[in-house]
Amino acid sequence: MKTELREAAVITVAVALGGVLLGLLWWWLAPHVPLVGGLDEQGSWAVYLKDSEGEQAAGVDGTFTLLALAFGAVTAFVVFLWRRRGGVPLVVALAVGGLLGSLLAWRLGVWLGPTSDVIAHAKDAGKGVTFSAPLKLGAKGALLAWSVAALVVHLGLTALFGPRDPDPYQQQGAVPKDPYGAPPA
Repeated sequence: MKTELREAAVITVAVALGGVLLGLLWWWLAPHVPLVGGLDEQGSWAVYLKDSEGEQAAGVDGTFTLLALAFGAVTAFVVFLWRRRGGVPLVVALAVGGLLGSLLAWRLGVWLGPTSDVIAHAKDAGKGVTFSAPLKLGAKGALLAWSVAALVVHLGLTALFGPRDPDPYQQQGAVPKDPYGAPPA
């Protein structure tokens, strides 16, 4: 049990550190939401979407979700190749590591992206000049995508290719029986 817990701790940390790569990819691949700043009727600065019907904000969430699903599948595959079997500590490590990795990726992407002070950014850009909105994750459920994908892929790989438990009804030298307990004719 100590070995399994040690391996689970290593898996948790390794999977969580993969969040750095996810955050960098999300920051690089996510579409930019174009904003434009200007003065409103009262003379104060206001920020508006440049394209009010644009779908870039949904694309930011979708990019994060798809990347997290891919990271979950890859980490589950790598962990399965490393261990070749399941186990409760291993599955918990994949789930917790995926969640921590997603949180790390989310915060890293927000930190690397444009500033969250859009009024100051609009003033710096100038009146009527297009600039990018801060990178933010609107669908917080996307933080679970990595963990869910890792668990599903690992479960599938374990079910298909994992070691089989011995059949308790088939003993060495025992006569096979039909479903009703009688020996076959």
